[in-house]
Amino acid sequence: MEKDQKINCTVTSCKYNENQEQLCSLKQIIVTPIENCHVKEPDESMCSSYKNENK
Repeated sequence: MEKDQKINCTVTSCKYNENQEQLCSLKQIIVTPIENCHVKEPDESMCSSYKNENK
């Protein structure tokens, strides 16, 4: 695994989104499955590290 991976972020409401560069400022994120979703597609998971920028 790469040691210098980057996490892109285009969710403008996320507290950790660096808008100018579309990068996530967190060192790591937690990815969690959506409950009762078994479609085996990318939308089956979510970033659990999301925080609203207004909070």
